[in-house]
Amino acid sequence: MSIWGKIIGGAAGLALGGPIGALLGAVAGHAVDKMTGEEAGAPIDESASTRKVAFTIGVIVLSAKMAKADGVVTKDEIAAFREVFHVPDDETRNVGRVWDQARKDVAGFELYAQQIAKLFNPGSPVLEELLGSLLHIAKADGVVHQNELAYLERVAEIFGIDDLAFQRLLSVHGAGSGNDPYGVIGVEPSASDDEVKAVYRKLIRENHPDRLIAEGMPEEFVRQANEKMAAINAAYDDIRKARGIN
Repeated sequence: MSIWGKIIGGAAGLALGGPIGALLGAVAGHAVDKMTGEEAGAPIDESASTRKVAFTIGVIVLSAKMAKADGVVTKDEIAAFREVFHVPDDETRNVGRVWDQARKDVAGFELYAQQIAKLFNPGSPVLEELLGSLLHIAKADGVVHQNELAYLERVAEIFGIDDLAFQRLLSVHGAGSGNDPYGVIGVEPSASDDEVKAVYRKLIRENHPDRLIAEGMPEEFVRQANEKMAAINAAYDDIRKARGIN
């Protein structure tokens, strides 16, 4: 079953519980028991399938709530949203239902971000991919609005993504200051060749699409992960050529 079928099915919502489960239950028309504040903080089912559903719902819900950050949803942002998702024509209506429900939902974005964060290790590369998808949508209209940036910074904080990694994500997605290959890798220009190599190799290991999929990123997001890898490789190649690194 594709990720879309799992999202609309009631089982995923029941497994997740919390605000995500309640939203999925409302979309699917199934009753989902409401959780108390104490229960909402309880450990969540960590199966790969459930994490993939949470990842995808995270992009939809957090995108919908990010749209409120600058007060307007542009055609470019909608196009970028569909580009990130590669939504099949026969699932467009279902994804729209989730988006609309998220916009109407009174729960704040922080509750969703906190529930998603519980499924992964702090600072997980999978959470970086989710945040990168949000950033891709935010910059689609040519600028990341200050309110959108503040929103993304707060999501990064909840996800356990430190400022260095966040700034690297901005550079990877062309939303940083200038076209700086060192920013994409996440090192200072003063770093030694060995330090640059070590950081680059770590990024390649952590961000390989196969590893991300194994840790909970849906296969439907592979193109986004490949584009991130391409940006990292291109930045390292620029640094290598400039320094004469073999």
